[in-house]
Amino acid sequence: MDVRLEILKQSDEEQFIKDNQAAFNFGAEQYFNKQELEEQHEEEGQIISRETIVNSIHQEGSIAYRIIADENKVGGIILNIDGDKGELEIFFVIPSCESKGIGQAAWKEVERLHPEVKVWETVTPYFEKRNIHFYVNKLGFHIVEFYNEFNKDINMPEELDGMFRFRKVIER
Repeated sequence: MDVRLEILKQSDEEQFIKDNQAAFNFGAEQYFNKQELEEQHEEEGQIISRETIVNSIHQEGSIAYRIIADENKVGGIILNIDGDKGELEIFFVIPSCESKGIGQAAWKEVERLHPEVKVWETVTPYFEKRNIHFYVNKLGFHIVEFYNEFNKDINMPEELDGMFRFRKVIER
């Protein structure tokens, strides 16, 4: 399978947002019952709000990519790079395309395209066992912190308690 990254085009931004929301909703639906799921929504019917995605896309220093596999749009990545530090803001693969090695191949492309980054960081919710497995066991990230009621991140909204912070140091 040929996997590559393309800079997100403005004409594709709306579909990118919809695909991102569908992927995040799918992940949460695997974990929460209906009532719990509604409590997790950032906006009506969505685990991740449109505003969160748009802000990530347009934040200073951000680069948004479409993940393309065999000429099909199958996911997306939003990075924020500042010198030799990189933040993985958003990473998703469309649910019907998961477990095919697309995420790993896309991440290899990220590291190839951004050799200047020596330290990558990201966060994911405690309930996203698939993401935790993916970051730790497939991509080589390490869990470095757990945000919760006893260890709050002052930069993170309170409703996002229960987040793991991951770090990957690139050794070249």
